[in-house]
Amino acid sequence: MELHNLKPAAGSTHSRKRIGRGPGSGKGGTSTRGHKGAKARSGYKKKIGFEGGQMPLQRRLPKFGFKNINRVEYKGINVSTLQALADSKGLTKIGIEELQNAGIISKGRLVKILGNGELTAKLEVAAHAFSKKAEEVIAAAGGTVTKL
Repeated sequence: MELHNLKPAAGSTHSRKRIGRGPGSGKGGTSTRGHKGAKARSGYKKKIGFEGGQMPLQRRLPKFGFKNINRVEYKGINVSTLQALADSKGLTKIGIEELQNAGIISKGRLVKILGNGELTAKLEVAAHAFSKKAEEVIAAAGGTVTKL
């Protein structure tokens, strides 16, 4: 077998349907487009969601919900995460910068400390917000809480 005698498998190729080439071809006249209507015309393009003039689904369904433009979104970090960070890095003060350096939060995020887990280290924690339980857990371990 050489490159000059390669052929496709039998029955795998078909000749192109040549439409609009006269009545003898059997594909003349309307050129397989049927009689009249938008699809028979040149330049036809169906709009997304168009249902043939029936009221489209996205207009039949009611609007609902809203986005609160005053929403403040915090990244929640558990006390157990702070304990793990303090153990691995040997920290006594944990603030936004330490959390960013550890890769726990990204730059510009607001942080809320949550009370899930145990804390044994005496930590000075600085964050934007704290849950009541988190404040209690940090205070119980002998640490301090600073709201930014």
